[in-house]
Amino acid sequence: MAIPKPLCQCDVCKEARIKGAPYARTGPSAFIHDENLLIDTPGEISHQLNRSHIGQIDHLLFTHLDPDHVEGFRVVEQTTIDFRTWEAYSGRHINLTLPEELDERLSNIRSVFGPLIDFYEQQGFVKRASFQNTMKIGEVKITAISVDHGSRISFIYVIEKQGRKMVYAPCDIKPFPEERSEVHGADLLVIQPGIFEDGLKHDFNYGKDHVSRTTLYTFEETIALAKRLQAGQTLFVHLEEYWNRSHDDYVALEKEVDNIRFAYDGMQVTI
Repeated sequence: MAIPKPLCQCDVCKEARIKGAPYARTGPSAFIHDENLLIDTPGEISHQLNRSHIGQIDHLLFTHLDPDHVEGFRVVEQTTIDFRTWEAYSGRHINLTLPEELDERLSNIRSVFGPLIDFYEQQGFVKRASFQNTMKIGEVKITAISVDHGSRISFIYVIEKQGRKMVYAPCDIKPFPEERSEVHGADLLVIQPGIFEDGLKHDFNYGKDHVSRTTLYTFEETIALAKRLQAGQTLFVHLEEYWNRSHDDYVALEKEVDNIRFAYDGMQVTI
């Protein structure tokens, strides 16, 4: 959920309306400047690109196809279309490259006119390709590792360049494939913090069989996972409104645990 959540009058949302970022938060997305690579397109992606002064997108990658990661897919049309022809400007397409398992499910993203990808390819907004296991974009190597939840498969990406490594695992990462050597020893682990079990809105408590436990660890379990993976730094993303925590609360937590940071909108990281 975006923060402030529409209509919500909780303290976290009221504070975000007054102060804006970093107290206000939009959907999950990242941009790799080295190769103009956009990862995921939440509903607020147009605002995010403008806010961060992004001038060009050459490549697009999805971690999975949940709405909060793909509902802004139309950005490929908005950034490439020539309204004189309703087709892409010459040479102005975006390369959409996905692991085969995601590519096979891409037609599930639809409008009333049918699969969006059919229209986007027909009009030249995207050039579509798929890969198995690894691919290279310029000097950047990307390894895709699946986290299988049946029909809701998601991917963790290991992104490497010149001896530096980032593991990007923003959402739905349980069971984490820690048996894979590629996810160990990253300079930066980008991961969802997992469930906070206290201080939640409405005094909510997660039951032991709650559906969120099927795809998320607890915060304490995620910290332990990062230590087992021997990540140099851990950056937490995908922070939820219903956890009832302000940006100030996350800053306080950073002081309690070594080598962790909580991301905020517009944050820039160099590895």
